[in-house]
Amino acid sequence: MKHQLDFEKPIIELQTKLDELRQHPEKHSLGISFEEEIQIIERKLEETRRHIFLNLTPWQRVQLARHPRRPYTLDYIHHAFTDFHELHGDRLFAEDRAMVGGLARLGEHRVVVIGTQKGRDTKENILRNFGSAHPEGYRKALRLMRLADKFGLPIVTLIDTAGAYPGVAAEERHIAEAIAVNLREMMLLEVPIIAAVIGEGGSGGALGIGVADRVLILENAYYSVISPEGCAAILWKDRKAAAQAAAALRITAKDLLELGLVDEIIPEPLGGAHTDVEATAATLKEHLLKQLDEVAKLTTEERLKSRYQKFRAHGHFIEKELTPGEQAEAASHAAPAA
Repeated sequence: MKHQLDFEKPIIELQTKLDELRQHPEKHSLGISFEEEIQIIERKLEETRRHIFLNLTPWQRVQLARHPRRPYTLDYIHHAFTDFHELHGDRLFAEDRAMVGGLARLGEHRVVVIGTQKGRDTKENILRNFGSAHPEGYRKALRLMRLADKFGLPIVTLIDTAGAYPGVAAEERHIAEAIAVNLREMMLLEVPIIAAVIGEGGSGGALGIGVADRVLILENAYYSVISPEGCAAILWKDRKAAAQAAAALRITAKDLLELGLVDEIIPEPLGGAHTDVEATAATLKEHLLKQLDEVAKLTTEERLKSRYQKFRAHGHFIEKELTPGEQAEAASHAAPAA
C-alpha cells in the first residue's frame, strides 16, 4: 500500500473513484456518459491537488520532507550524476554508511559528491542508522573533501538527515568535535562547494556538510536548528504541538530564502519530489550546474572571502540601551549569584 499523508486523503479518494470508473464505467454511468463523468472527476482531482499542494502549511512540508518514498542521496546520485565511484572509511575508526560519498561527474565537471543516506526498509535503516551519521561519517566526509581540495575538484553535498547520531557511542568518539572541525575546514577549502538540502536538514548533523559557497534547498525540504517535535517538547512541553513549532521556527524553503539562510529554492513536481524522481533530479542537476559555473568563475581569494562573509551575515540582532527602569526590572529577574 502506498504511503499517504493525512492532507492527501481528498486526493486519494478522488483518485480511487476515478480508477474505479475507468475499470468499470458501466456501473457508474447512471444515464450520463462515463467519459463525461471521468472528465469531471479529473478536473476536480487536478483542482484539489493544486489547492492542497500550493497551500501547504510548514508542518505539512515537514511531513513531505520525511515522506518514505522521497528520493534520497543515492537516488539523486544515480539520476543526476555519472561515473560515480563510492569511497569508504574515515581511515581512523570505521565505515559509516549513513554518510556516502565518492568521485563522480556532474555534467562536464569532475566532482566529489557527499551526502547523508537514509534507508527504505528496516534492514536498510539499521545499516544506514536512519540517516544519522556517527563521528566517523563526518570524518569520512572531511577526508573526501580534503581529497577534492588536493586535486582541485568541486564539492557537492546533499543534505537529508534528522541530525547527527545522539547516542553514547557517538559522544564517546566526539561527535561535536567532528562536526566542529568540518565547519572550520569547509570554510577554508579552496575549491567551490555547493550544498543542497534535499529532505530534512536537521541541526549540526546537516551543517556538518553544509558550509558552502551556495546553499540550495528543494521546495518541500526544511532546514532547522531543531526538529519541530523537539522544539514543541521544550517550549510547549508537548510534542503534539509540532505543527505550531514548525510555523514558529520558520524552517520552510520560502522562509529560509527570505531570511538569507539559503541562496535558491529548487522547485519540485506538484505533490512532492517522490511523484517524479527523474524530473526532480534533472531540475536539481540544472540548478547545481548553474551555481557551480557561477562560483567557479571566482578566484580562490574571492571565493573564500565570499564564503566567510556569507556565514558571518547569518543571524541578526538589535542592541538597545535599557532605561533605568528596565535595568531595575532586569536585575530583579536575574538569578542570585551562587
